[in-house]
Amino acid sequence: MHPPKHETFDVAAYTNTDPKGIVRAVDVYTQRPWGLYMARPTPGRAQFHYLESWLLPTLGLRANIFHWNPGHERDQDFYLDIAEITVTGQLWHTVDQYLDLVVYSGRRTELVDVDELLEAHQMGLISAETAERAIATATAAVDGLARHEYDLVSWLRSNAMDLSWR
Repeated sequence: MHPPKHETFDVAAYTNTDPKGIVRAVDVYTQRPWGLYMARPTPGRAQFHYLESWLLPTLGLRANIFHWNPGHERDQDFYLDIAEITVTGQLWHTVDQYLDLVVYSGRRTELVDVDELLEAHQMGLISAETAERAIATATAAVDGLARHEYDLVSWLRSNAMDLSWR
């Protein structure tokens, strides 16, 4: 089991440092009062070639769209990471909280990686409070999505967050 994954988004430098410490160039950063949008290529990834993300600190979510390579397409619309997100000036930081939500617009939301969260807690990689916060964040998101017929954009708009994508 891996420790929580940390990522840095340097808006001023137009870079994204991934959990392995690899610094990647970012094509677009857009800041809003409620979040940060990032779009960048994903060199070396077999499954997808481009990534778009919105960091949403008040909801504890990172909303992602993957642009799949041929032969790796998935029947999903959004992938939501449950994350602790902090902002210090032009630096945004995320700490992944293991749980993820796969959103199939208009159909359902799937909660994944519960086993990882439990194992991380059992191994002492995260506290009980962190695990509880991750579960509360995930269930609040599932509830919000369900109340908006599994439409992420509609649910976030009801929270005064108007997302735009590439």
